[in-house]
Amino acid sequence: MLTTFLDYARATAVAKCAGLSAEDTARAPLPGSPLMTLGGLLSHLRWVEYWWIQVIFLGEEDTEAPWTDEDPDREMRVGADTPLAELVSGYEEQSARYRELVADTDLSTLAKRPVKDGTHVTLGWVLMHLIEETSRHNGHIDILREMADGTVGD
Repeated sequence: MLTTFLDYARATAVAKCAGLSAEDTARAPLPGSPLMTLGGLLSHLRWVEYWWIQVIFLGEEDTEAPWTDEDPDREMRVGADTPLAELVSGYEEQSARYRELVADTDLSTLAKRPVKDGTHVTLGWVLMHLIEETSRHNGHIDILREMADGTVGD
């Protein structure tokens, strides 16, 4: 059930961005949120999953993430400048890998690395968090898409 809901949230994020121009993908229409772009949000979703699945759950070293101590929101900046097709294909390829990876893993399996408070969360917790994060950002994506070209949808 959790992976089905996560897949639905992922597909919704991608569908809401379909057909966007490069200009609309990079536009930040909210004066108080200069990093809030459609491309930035897709990039953020990809890297959030990388962090929670590869770094926290699997315990791998963080060697790929675009953020740095000096620029902790760099994935948002990179996403605004990356072609939409590249963002979507990277997100979908990664989602397929993670879907396969967790398919045969018990939801009560503990993450290899602790979260900030020292707790080792379960795979079920990670998946639930990713559903929440992706769904919340789908709301942002929905608003930005409507502001970009008037497109509304589920």
